[in-house]
Amino acid sequence: MKLIYETHATTVDNESGIATGWLPGELSARGREQARELGKRRSDVDVVFSSDLRRAVQTVELAGLEAPHFQDWRLRECDYGELNGLPRDRQGDRGRYVERPFPGGQSYHDVLELTRSFLEDVKRWYDGQVVLVVAHSANRWSLEHLLGSRAPMEQLVAEGVNWQPGWEYEV
Repeated sequence: MKLIYETHATTVDNESGIATGWLPGELSARGREQARELGKRRSDVDVVFSSDLRRAVQTVELAGLEAPHFQDWRLRECDYGELNGLPRDRQGDRGRYVERPFPGGQSYHDVLELTRSFLEDVKRWYDGQVVLVVAHSANRWSLEHLLGSRAPMEQLVAEGVNWQPGWEYEV
């Protein structure tokens, strides 16, 4: 199975420095254009999975892909708990939340385990197909840890968000 991962398109919160977390989010004008570009770039996938958070769903909808689209709550961004929707700089060092949860929320390790569970199901049902996943930074770090460089989560979280037009993995 070939798994292609794409981060949801740019949101109004991204542009404003807000840590959206489990809030829905809304694509910005730039994000809507990025979503349409994603559709051109990934028109040959067999199935699409996304987070059920609005910004990821909106990215897939605007991409206009022909493939079936399924939403999976396990692909949500990390729940920042009390810090959802606050300025990103109020979170402090995200690295301290790899094992320990955000106040009232999740840890990045929690997201890693949900991503692992999602992968097990996808491997079982979509072997031999091209699967597109549209989700969030925490899921990308989890996939990179599980399928890519296998770098420690602490390192991946510390490196932060390094956007590119998708990552491809052989599963």
